Amino acid sequence: MRLIHCQCGGGNTFPGGHRTLSLPPVPGRTDFGELDRAAAELLPVDTTPTLAQIQARPDVAHMSEPQLAPQRPSERLRVLVSGGDAALSAVLTRMMRRDYMWVEIAYLPTDPASPAAIAWGNPAFEEACDLPVVPSPLIRTDFGEAVAGSATVTSSDPAAEFVGEIIVDSEVLALNHSASARFFGTFGARLVPTASAPGLAAVRIVTPARQDGRPTRLSPPALEWLRRLPGGGLATRPLSVPPAQTDPSRVLAGRALQAGGRAMNVTVDGRVRRRGVEKVTFYRHLRDIQSVKIAP
Repeated sequence: MRLIHCQCGGGNTFPGGHRTLSLPPVPGRTDFGELDRAAAELLPVDTTPTLAQIQARPDVAHMSEPQLAPQRPSERLRVLVSGGDAALSAVLTRMMRRDYMWVEIAYLPTDPASPAAIAWGNPAFEEACDLPVVPSPLIRTDFGEAVAGSATVTSSDPAAEFVGEIIVDSEVLALNHSASARFFGTFGARLVPTASAPGLAAVRIVTPARQDGRPTRLSPPALEWLRRLPGGGLATRPLSVPPAQTDPSRVLAGRALQAGGRAMNVTVDGRVRRRGVEKVTFYRHLRDIQSVKIAP
């Protein structure tokens, strides 16, 4: 097995015996030349069904449980990514766009509490080299971005309520027609990839993505109720609530999440898209991640 360590942003260093690529904290497309060449060398011709052929199948096999890659390279290639969630997202994005998802990938997070670290585990270097592959769904955006740990859809104004609709498969997760709440309401959605089918799980965000002010012991619903009383706006003006809290009482799982609304921010693994959008779709890719994870 050939090992390539993508050391992103001066991340962890490990014993020798493998190729180390020193990459930026969030690698760009010009940083992956050596990884691209290694994949092409080990599998010059991919004789398995193409993405177009998979999509044309009537059985919609990509909605089933994640599968081991059918490709048979001349030598297994395992990529170890050390860095943050955005670095792992960048590597997955490159693999997806160049269509070599058969490459095995392990994550060595610099932040063991990050969303991707929680989902993938925090293996020691030796474990990352030796653990078996556990296929998992790859969630992507319609802009071609891979989600490693989590993503959010919120208002472009981080203090404002989300205005629009968010649907998971055919179920409505959030629907809001006006931005009237300040402390508790509909402020968007957060999604994470699931370990198995169908692909993603999403919850509603019920407090603003950002709010400045003095913390209070009042719950967000109580503070919102107080704000709406006569004179309540003035009394609650200097107060704040914890940002981006979610409602765990309703979790929707599905293959895709679609959002449409007024001036939305899309954040993938901590990186906010440069421009606001009016619609976005997250969905399960046709190929699965050949992930190297610590079983929960």
